[in-house]
Amino acid sequence: MSAKKIAIIGGGNLGSAIAQGLLKSGFSQAGDITITKRNTDTLVALKDAGVQVEKDNAKAIRGAEVIIVALKPYNVREVLQEYSTVFDPAKQILISVVTGVSIDDLERIVPGMAVVRAMPNTAIAIQESMTCLSFKHATPEQTNFVTDMFNQLGAAVTIDEKLMDAATVLGACGIAYALRFIRANIQGGIEIGFDARTASLIAAQTVKGAAELLIREKTHPEAEIDKVTTPKGCTIAGLNEMEHQGFSSSLIKGITASYDKIVKG
Repeated sequence: MSAKKIAIIGGGNLGSAIAQGLLKSGFSQAGDITITKRNTDTLVALKDAGVQVEKDNAKAIRGAEVIIVALKPYNVREVLQEYSTVFDPAKQILISVVTGVSIDDLERIVPGMAVVRAMPNTAIAIQESMTCLSFKHATPEQTNFVTDMFNQLGAAVTIDEKLMDAATVLGACGIAYALRFIRANIQGGIEIGFDARTASLIAAQTVKGAAELLIREKTHPEAEIDKVTTPKGCTIAGLNEMEHQGFSSSLIKGITASYDKIVKG
C-alpha cells in the first residue's frame, strides 16, 4: 500500500506516541509525518528524527492525506471548527483518537468526509497498542489503510461505535490498571526479599508472558490458571486470599467506575 502524508494535530503524549510508533514500525518515513503543537519545544526528539514539527494546524492539514486528531476532548470541536474549510473531504481521511467525541460530532464539522474513530493506548509508542476502530464513509482502500496502520502499531479490531466508550476503559485506561497491578506485585516482591529492580523485572516479564499465553494459544485465563494451581499449593492459597480481599470485584468496580465517568461525566 502506497505511503501517505500524515498530519497529527496535537503533539501531546498520545500524538507523540503515535508518531514514534509510525517511525519505529517503518510504516511511515519521518518526512511523511507532520505533528503540531503550540509549544514545539517538547517535540525536539521527533524533529531531530526528521518529523515535520509545526505550530500551524492549517498548513499541516493542507499537506496531508491522513489527519489524526489527538487533541484534548474539551477543545477538539473548537479547533476543528476553526479549520473546517481547510479539509478536503474528497481526498482526506480524518482519524480521531479523542475520548468522548463521536463520529457524528466529527461529521457535523466536516460533512461527507471519511471519518474514523480510533482508540489506541500509549503502548502505541512501542508498537504494542490495542486499538479499536469505527468507520464512516470510508472506502475499502481507506479502511484497509487505517487498519493496516494500527496493526503495525500493535493490534487493531473494528467495533461498533456504541462500544467505543467501553473500549476506552478496557484498552486505554486498562494500561494504567495493568501497571498498577504490576506495581503492587513489585511492592509484594520487595516485601518478600527482592530488590526493587529485580522485582520489577520479574513482575513485568511475568505479566508479559501471561498475556502472550492468552494471545498466542487463544486460551481462557482460567485454563492457564489451572495449570499453575496444585492441591494445597501456594498459588491457590494466594489466589484465594486475593479473592477474599476483593481482588476481582475491586477491579471490576474500577472498570465500571471509569466507564460511568465517561458516560455520565
